[in-house]
Amino acid sequence: MKQKGRVLVVEDDAAILEAIQLMLSDKYTILTATNGEEAVRIYKMFKPDVVLMDIAMPVMDGVEATKEIKKFDPNARIIGITAYAKRRGQELLDAGALEIIEKPFTRKKLLETIEKYMSS
Repeated sequence: MKQKGRVLVVEDDAAILEAIQLMLSDKYTILTATNGEEAVRIYKMFKPDVVLMDIAMPVMDGVEATKEIKKFDPNARIIGITAYAKRRGQELLDAGALEIIEKPFTRKKLLETIEKYMSS
């Protein structure tokens, strides 16, 4: 059996985190972090295939976490997930994210976006 790709979901809202896990767990192995600092630590340990990164979080926000992960692994594939795409999406892209998915999003949109980077 082909090993499932690993997706690190970084989201401080427990309900959203759980919803994303439900959307993806049948297709991918899911790792989770609730702030940017945790995300950087988990990334370094597990080198997931794709990271879904929220922007607004406690301890370390998604922009800082993205910069840290990119420093550690310039090839990291990070997708921003945020309700603040208009206001902060560009910051995340400048930090190294590949694209931004705006909340709320559909499972189909999420899967299509992850698939696009999973195989690359």
